[in-house]
Amino acid sequence: MIRSMTRTIRLTMLGLTLGGATAYGQTVRAGNTQTSRPALEQQFRERVTRLAQVRIGLTDAQMAQLEESNSRFGPEHNRLAAQERETRRELRLEMTATTPNQQRVGDLLDRALQLQKQRITLIESEQRDLARFMTPVQRARYIALQQQFRKRAQELAGQNGAQRSGMGDQRGRPGFRKRP
Repeated sequence: MIRSMTRTIRLTMLGLTLGGATAYGQTVRAGNTQTSRPALEQQFRERVTRLAQVRIGLTDAQMAQLEESNSRFGPEHNRLAAQERETRRELRLEMTATTPNQQRVGDLLDRALQLQKQRITLIESEQRDLARFMTPVQRARYIALQQQFRKRAQELAGQNGAQRSGMGDQRGRPGFRKRP
């Protein structure tokens, strides 16, 4: 969850910061200066770390423990996220077939539920780990901050998708309404 949040935040901020730069190592013009993408990523990571530390109220020691926890749980979160995406993709393909295979759809639904159970178990383990060095209030703030980052990333992903398709705005897409 943390690693995926970090990746989502990184992608979100890079999308905002870099605009059209797409290749790793590409130079980006920011005003009158030129900055490489890796340098911008590092600056962003540092800003996010400072923001999290201030908003959550973590000490330097707690931040070190949080980074350790993130590195321990991140790969598993990423693995589960990839499996969930693949399962949803396969289910979409099966459901759009002329005659969906009932058994295959059932298997994919079962797999999706199993992955959700694994995600819950992982989150519980992660929360127990965070409880070792964070207060309940800090953990609640951390969860809220993660949700804010995810929401913003989803908003930006929606905007970027609409821009790539030439729509510029999601109001014209079936099933999407602009939120008040």
